Amino acid sequence: MDTSTSSAAAAVAAKKQPTSWWQAHWQKAIAGLLWAILIGGYLWYSNANNLGPLEAVRQLLDLFRTSAVGPLIYLAIYMVRPLIFFSAAVLTLAAGFVFGPVWGIIYSTLGGNLSASLAYLIGYFFGAGVLEDDGSDGILQRYARRMRRSSFETVLIMRFLFLPFDAVSYLAGFLRVDWKSFAFATFLGSIPGGVAIALAGASGDFDEGGLSLNPWVLAIAVVLFVLSLVFSRYMRRREQARELANEQANTQSTELMEEPQNAA
Repeated sequence: MDTSTSSAAAAVAAKKQPTSWWQAHWQKAIAGLLWAILIGGYLWYSNANNLGPLEAVRQLLDLFRTSAVGPLIYLAIYMVRPLIFFSAAVLTLAAGFVFGPVWGIIYSTLGGNLSASLAYLIGYFFGAGVLEDDGSDGILQRYARRMRRSSFETVLIMRFLFLPFDAVSYLAGFLRVDWKSFAFATFLGSIPGGVAIALAGASGDFDEGGLSLNPWVLAIAVVLFVLSLVFSRYMRRREQARELANEQANTQSTELMEEPQNAA
């Protein structure tokens, strides 16, 4: 057996080697550990201060609003959100509720970009070779090829289409696209939906009578959210038309290549 054949066989064998438990489940293990720390910390604090769930939530909100480290704690939680599988929409809603419309939008936008960058880095360092181009024509491979060719435009479109936030970030990391293009596209693409959700959170507040809503702020949030959905639908139709045009062009080119062979 020659050297090239031996190398190829070794490469195939390496690919077939089973991954360890940690390699297959490391993210879930970290998520479980972080959730255990969060829940344990809440139980310890509420029991030590004899607080019920509502009183504990109110004290936490007061900490975010009055403490100088409140925004930093919020940003830290938002940044590690991909590791604990927590919803970005919930944290964006909470930012408007806790910090108000202006700072809520600023902090949620900053937190969203921090969490996207963390997911990108995880994909970059731990996802090498996950999405090698196998020549297939599936939707994931098509977007992967486009992201390799035009990272900024593709990430921006995927954000406008409201595709799963973390999945897009991991995909960009797997493909090792330019981080600056990814981050700027994420910033721009997250603004429409992020502003609407943060304003929806800012429309609510706790007072002595309980939860109250500001109908004007809520109405603006609803209008912005509807507009973002309309724009997302327009972008989706534009993408579908583009894919159909590409398929027709590929079909025509194939037919043109086959004509001389048939004539011969």
